[in-house]
Amino acid sequence: MKEDVANLGYKDDIVHVKDGYGRNFLIPQGKAVIASESARKVLAEVLKQRAHKIAKIKEEAEALAEKMKGVSLTIGAKTSSTGTIFGSVTNIQIAEELAKLGFEVDRKIIRIKEDAVKEIGSYNATVRLHKEVSVEIPFEVISEA
Repeated sequence: MKEDVANLGYKDDIVHVKDGYGRNFLIPQGKAVIASESARKVLAEVLKQRAHKIAKIKEEAEALAEKMKGVSLTIGAKTSSTGTIFGSVTNIQIAEELAKLGFEVDRKIIRIKEDAVKEIGSYNATVRLHKEVSVEIPFEVISEA
């Protein structure tokens, strides 16, 4: 893999995919290369040279995760009289609330466990800071009215 792909793998991982998916999507998009013998040797050399940098990135992710552990969010949404939200709460709103608290996090690494948050209540979101480091963020959806 040349870059992270959700639900498939992370950069520098070797993954097995169906031929059509690799040939028609991953390789033309520049997200992956065929794992030939020479490509594996190049990957091993790159990983060896980048080992200390990867460890530093992981340490930074762990430090950020420690800071984020106590965070709890409250998100206001427009609701009907029955408590149903007009629209839904997404990872974009969670990223914005985290930014207000001083945590600049890309919305793409935030996953909400429920398919769609469409009612008032308490939920959890997972922030994947590194492929080995993630943190659970509880958030509550309240009515703005």
